[in-house]
Amino acid sequence: MSAIQAASKRPVIAITPGEPAGIGPDLMALLDYDEGADWVCVADPDLLDDRARLRGRPRHWPRYAPGVHGPSVLPVALARRATPGVPDPANADYVLSCLRRATEGCLAGEFSALITGPVHKAVINEAGQAFTGHTEFLAHAAGVTEVVMMLAAGSLRVALVTTHLPLTMVPAAITAARLDAALDILDAALTRDFGLVRPAIMVLGLNPHAGEGGHLGHEEIDIITPAVKRAQARGIRAVGPVPADTAFVPARLAQADVVLAMYHDQGLPVLKAQGFGGGVNVTLGLPFPRVSVDHGTALDRAGTGPVDTGSMVAAMTLAKALSCRHARP
Repeated sequence: MSAIQAASKRPVIAITPGEPAGIGPDLMALLDYDEGADWVCVADPDLLDDRARLRGRPRHWPRYAPGVHGPSVLPVALARRATPGVPDPANADYVLSCLRRATEGCLAGEFSALITGPVHKAVINEAGQAFTGHTEFLAHAAGVTEVVMMLAAGSLRVALVTTHLPLTMVPAAITAARLDAALDILDAALTRDFGLVRPAIMVLGLNPHAGEGGHLGHEEIDIITPAVKRAQARGIRAVGPVPADTAFVPARLAQADVVLAMYHDQGLPVLKAQGFGGGVNVTLGLPFPRVSVDHGTALDRAGTGPVDTGSMVAAMTLAKALSCRHARP
């Protein structure tokens, strides 16, 4: 926490709205901002003004400066004016510039947490910018080699060993080192940031029926089971590998604080089916809290369509709570 934040006792939280043609700017216009924190929208002020007018919610956005309370805007200019619902590759660098500025502020202690709105990965890559996702971008920017992506909806938490990879690349990416790091990061973050005492981590298998004793794959025998045993020897409450098709039944979930899935679409469909629109995405292992909405750019709703602010409100609530926990000496 910076000297200014420490003096005011208010977290200063950066928000990047994400894809300018998407729903992110609409959320900025429609939110009722919690007065217990200072919210800094790192974005083009004209974009926010345009979207607020379209939504019939014109609002005054003070320019960000240390000590300015309430919502404010830290200006980053668009390359071209955004049209709701029509992504423009010319604005890809704008999206990344907003992220860079917000990340730099978090690393410098200017901001106490980061909330990210949804981005359009394909548009960024079409513009010639290699981008696989927020998680990987922020880890690189922070100089961190290992982070863990975790989504939460109510009491259900699902973390991932691998994130945005083609399915054919997943088995090779599940290494002993990556599993060890994921289990350590999960245990530490759930203890410090979520207040859990010896959190229970249910580790899924990669293959159907967790490999069926080697008849449906050897990753469980060769890599996952040894990693679980090493974690147990380090005092971590890890169990598994558990077959993914029965891991999410209520009786099993009741015994776990988090499910560690091997790949993106192994665990997240269940979580999103249970809590889509009210869940959040958290990056564990960064030197600052990062929280995101659990939905995409919703291009068809930008500007005029129906908007559900539930996920962004949940992200803001969690970011503020994590800011306070990170600020503890």
